Amino acid sequence: MGEEIIRSLSVEGVPFAYRLLRCDSGPGGSGQARVPGPGSGPDAARVPGPQEAPGAGAGPRPGPVTEPVVVLGGALQGMYGWPQMDDHLGPVADVVTADLPGMGSAGALPPGPSAVLLRRAVTRIVDDLGVPRVNLFGFSYGTAIAFDWARHNPGRVARIALGGVPTHISRAQRAHWQQAVERMTAGDADGLATLAAEALMCTDPERYVHRGALAQRYVRRSFLHALRTSPHAADSLVRALGDRPDFSGGLTGVPALVFAGEHDTVTSPERQREFAESVEGSRFLTLADADHWVVLERADDVAELAAHFFTDRSLPADRRPGPVARQAYAAPAPRAGA
Repeated sequence: MGEEIIRSLSVEGVPFAYRLLRCDSGPGGSGQARVPGPGSGPDAARVPGPQEAPGAGAGPRPGPVTEPVVVLGGALQGMYGWPQMDDHLGPVADVVTADLPGMGSAGALPPGPSAVLLRRAVTRIVDDLGVPRVNLFGFSYGTAIAFDWARHNPGRVARIALGGVPTHISRAQRAHWQQAVERMTAGDADGLATLAAEALMCTDPERYVHRGALAQRYVRRSFLHALRTSPHAADSLVRALGDRPDFSGGLTGVPALVFAGEHDTVTSPERQREFAESVEGSRFLTLADADHWVVLERADDVAELAAHFFTDRSLPADRRPGPVARQAYAAPAPRAGA
């Protein structure tokens, strides 16, 4: 694993942090002299082009073959929740994950709309990295942050990949999330975690989701842990569930990939495909045997897909086959105190 650096920043008085995992391209590729360190300033940056592949020539391996990848995750996903990205992207790029305002160890979001503040937080990260361009990876709630930043800074984005894009939220979903708000108001962390997990996952027994029961238990327990350990986690979760992000306006001049689990019940793959068509020159892929939490259920496949896209390698055809071994899905019953 490459060198890990934690940087503490602030935006509009809200403290937050990001984690930089230096590219680890193997023996001779420690990552020390390839991309400027945090705070170096944009003019010092040089990122090798795709033709400078690792392993070329007899000398030391050259390190990153693409711009740093900034990963922006979903509700309550912090800087340490992306080990699969470290594994698949670490050999070809510096990997950046973050506790943005309202997430993880960061300070709470102030009252009111948060899109502008979060956009400025991403700008602070990219400025601090000291590179002219980055690759953006956004998932779920993070897709709104990534897409908004790309629209305002297209010249600073090399490529953008968005998964589980919540472009359309139904009235029934909003009613479900209102129940979650009521659980939060009542101080019922267990009920809030259960409703949040149900809102974000497919529980239809007729739709096969790889490790679906395990994934739902994991998501619920992760939410519950965050709700019990972070004083502002409940507010952040409810914001993520209830916000109406703006995915209109399109995006031009940035290579884009949009992907979805075939059983995504937050926003259907068909609607996500329609969104992809509004982005100039984008690709759209569905991944089989997965729902909205495709990054958990098909973690390695998603990370491999991102690595291919960010290094300009060929992408698979739509509807990638799921794992061969299949299991019956059964919605788990929450255990007391789980």
